Amino acid sequence: MGAFLFAKSSALRYTNSIKIAVGGRGGIPHVQIAHRQVFQPHLQPCHDHSGAGGFTVSSVGVKLKPDFHQQCGGAGGGALKALSIMIVLYLVRKDENSAYKIGWIVLIGLLPLLGGALYLAFGNKAPAKYLRERMQKVEQAHQTELAQPEGQTDALDISSRNLSRYVAKFGPYPAWKDTAAHYFSCGEEMYPQLLADLDKAEKFIFLEFFILRSGKMWDGVEQILRRKAAQGVDVRLIYDDFGSLLGLPSDFVIRMEKAHIRCIPFNPVVPLVSLVMNHRDHRKIVVVDGNVAYTGGVNLADEYINAEQRFGYWKDAAIRLEGAAVWNFTVMFLNAWNAFRPQETDYTAFAPTRLPAVQDGVVQPYADSPLDEEPLAETVYLDILSQAQRYVYIYTPYLAVGEEMLDALKNAAKRGVDVRLILPGIPDKKLVFRLSRSYYLPLLRAGVRIYEFTPGFLHAKCYVSDDRVAVVGSINMDYRSLFLHFECGTLLFHNSQIAALRKDVERTLPQCREIMRSDCRTNLPGTALDSVLRLLSPLM
Repeated sequence: MGAFLFAKSSALRYTNSIKIAVGGRGGIPHVQIAHRQVFQPHLQPCHDHSGAGGFTVSSVGVKLKPDFHQQCGGAGGGALKALSIMIVLYLVRKDENSAYKIGWIVLIGLLPLLGGALYLAFGNKAPAKYLRERMQKVEQAHQTELAQPEGQTDALDISSRNLSRYVAKFGPYPAWKDTAAHYFSCGEEMYPQLLADLDKAEKFIFLEFFILRSGKMWDGVEQILRRKAAQGVDVRLIYDDFGSLLGLPSDFVIRMEKAHIRCIPFNPVVPLVSLVMNHRDHRKIVVVDGNVAYTGGVNLADEYINAEQRFGYWKDAAIRLEGAAVWNFTVMFLNAWNAFRPQETDYTAFAPTRLPAVQDGVVQPYADSPLDEEPLAETVYLDILSQAQRYVYIYTPYLAVGEEMLDALKNAAKRGVDVRLILPGIPDKKLVFRLSRSYYLPLLRAGVRIYEFTPGFLHAKCYVSDDRVAVVGSINMDYRSLFLHFECGTLLFHNSQIAALRKDVERTLPQCREIMRSDCRTNLPGTALDSVLRLLSPLM
């Protein structure tokens, strides 16, 4: 059984030939995609506005056997059932999060045909072959540039040193001294400093974001990028094509390239052809001249600086780095860039050229991806919870976690740690908000304190514990961030901005409503809905 689809995208002249077939390789059920790309950066205007981010589909043809639909009802249906059984057997032996596996197994058991098809499209954590091979090849070629220099973590306590060693080995992303950090408690606080740093660029500007949307925030950034590109500054932009699908004009890439702002839409969406949309670039990275970097939860859209009110006040967080640790973000970006638009093999020219005269703990930017089986982002969060002695304060917009993370939160509270979760009061996704609330009661029973930010939507993704360690980044506490997306964060050890983050939480708590056990009462249909949502949480 097979279907052959052809799509030609005229915006960047990507040519894709895709063959979709149900089969198995090494015992793994899969959708086989034969993918061919030709990249031509000099573009012609597009006339079909059905695409996004500058991509339009100029032709889509579908060739099916005449009896395809009849086969699906007969032998094809039996084949899909057999495939579903293969998927279940594959999941049983697969080394990954148990709750993630159980959710899919139950869904496939209840709806064999639909469940199996959904897993192939949305559940398999392994990226498409072409994506995996390109990115792994570049990352492996530059592992030596991310080797941990000696003496950077000698002053840390044993718990911090062990966590840092884990990230340096399995990231691999080294830890650095000689780095100044500044924490921003909202997007509108960060934005003027970001514009000032972009305006000072002399050599290069790298930007990588999940969401770009036309409006005040992007307009301010774009004006500077255009001016700097005209001055000869190397300006490059990576944005997630799915995340920015509805926010950019169809000729966006054409306009940027004409202004000498080079662009890569990550994992482009091709309507009717793009079946697997799991693996999105959820990172937020800015690097200026190799000396300054930004990351956090802030995308380039107006709600992130509260120039637009979508869900009340938008509470976010970001961090600015200056110095040695910027190198990690530079390599992250260049690896992603050169995987799809090869340009340089030597990154030496992009290294930091100035180090601040400051000794302020240790800073360790890191990335996580579905390219390997190492759950780096989840392990960092779990380690902070397991090592906490006095408190752990957590900002997260979503809560959809497995039993291991749930147990870590509960166990920390049970041994007397002050564990506090701060989530949105006004949700951006009501069904996901209901799912998050389904976790409240067992956490409250264990002693975790939970707050909802009543002025609006809390989008920050932060951990802070014991005035010893903190994380500011793009990583939500849900399955997609922890297992499926490309993410990044910054670990801070004994850094002054750990206290700044703690104080921000302390200022935010009075604006929140604390959730009590009595708030979690629900009727039988509500309990049933919560159970179904928990079951389907890997899909959300």
